Amino acid sequence: MKYIKTEAGQQAFKERSPLFSARQRSTFILFDGNKTLDHVLAATGGMGVTAEDVDHMVEQGFLALVAGSAAVPGPVASAEAVQQAEDAAQPPSNRTPQERYADAKPIATKLTASLGLRGFRLNLSVEAAAGFDDLLILLPKIQEAVGSKVARELERALKG
Repeated sequence: MKYIKTEAGQQAFKERSPLFSARQRSTFILFDGNKTLDHVLAATGGMGVTAEDVDHMVEQGFLALVAGSAAVPGPVASAEAVQQAEDAAQPPSNRTPQERYADAKPIATKLTASLGLRGFRLNLSVEAAAGFDDLLILLPKIQEAVGSKVARELERALKG
């Protein structure tokens, strides 16, 4: 599938709309109507960009499907199913627990801080986490609070 920027998307981009995350802004630039979704996701995968980021931009009206570029009719896999298949295909990581902790702590802090007062105690627990094991124990609570889709980046940082 190929996407192209909409006028609304270009305007939101220029105005630095809060509806764009930093990684979505970087991804948005690449959609030109010629590159496929798979190509863009492969190019931005190192930044943690997922199909959910693209779905968000489509839902906001920032991107539109290029006419005639829809997938071949048949069973359509959900973005979550595609992501799970990609995750399963990833080789095990050689990162140390310290590296995983260093990557995951800012993500966990951002997720729990976004909950406001509702997640105050969870945010305090994340801030008090002294190492990888402490964050790993908090992962299910964070997933429950923000949703497993939103917490997928954190899970990859801790487990991948």
